[in-house]
Amino acid sequence: MRKASEQPWRTAIPSLNVVATSTVFQQDHNGYTHQDPGMLGHLADKKPEFIREYLPADANTLLAVFHKILNDRQKINLVVSSKHPRAQWFTMDEAKELVDNGLKMIDWASTDFGDEPDVVIASSGTEPTIESLAAISILHKKMPELKIRYINVVDILKLRSQTLDTRGLTDEEFDMYFTKNKPIIFAFHGYEGLVKDLFFDRHNHNLHVHGYRENGDITTPFDMRVLNQMDRFDLVKSVVKNLPNAEKYAQIVQEMKGMIAKHNQYIRDEGRDLPEVENWKWEGLK
Repeated sequence: MRKASEQPWRTAIPSLNVVATSTVFQQDHNGYTHQDPGMLGHLADKKPEFIREYLPADANTLLAVFHKILNDRQKINLVVSSKHPRAQWFTMDEAKELVDNGLKMIDWASTDFGDEPDVVIASSGTEPTIESLAAISILHKKMPELKIRYINVVDILKLRSQTLDTRGLTDEEFDMYFTKNKPIIFAFHGYEGLVKDLFFDRHNHNLHVHGYRENGDITTPFDMRVLNQMDRFDLVKSVVKNLPNAEKYAQIVQEMKGMIAKHNQYIRDEGRDLPEVENWKWEGLK
């Protein structure tokens, strides 16, 4: 594609669109053969002008992504999306904004109200978004005074520095989203190194990524997340431990450890995930 694009007589060709639907955090029956989200990292190493990677969290965002990529030329687009029934998080307008801008602060899942947050929680991917929102719900119930900013990232490579990719956010834009020094808890669909690379040239290195840690198994969907510490309980623990006054909330950490122990016992006794996990729904921040 690079060489062809240098020839003025070659017409731009429609993009190659790769759709990955057997997501690492929702296996059910596929097992080890499908537990490798490495395509994200592999393509990210290619020429940035030709590569796009989208991780829509719901159906509306997936539709907005497809509207964009089906009209693309001279690109390789990787779309990672679950084929399982999922909650609808975003309106069509929100979904279009997410895809157009690559990411968005989600007001209805944030409690900073435009102020400097105490913590930034970000997610990229279907299951990471579910777990991040569940973690925010737990945190708000237990720490209503905590100022949380939630960011959903659909176009993960949009986080690149403009020195590497002209589409990337400027440092000023990046700091507006992620702040210069507040703790960032980032739930990610793929290997953690990709997100760490994206943050390398930025001001804020107070980054704590929860992605795939090569802890695969043939187990329940939620247990795959627990094994890789990309579950709601570990995300809550990560938030609390990275607050300046973490010792004040030590009891919350113990409660989350208790929930993980309860989960581990339940799946061995029942062969399925906890009812409060399987039946969880977003209740809003009251």
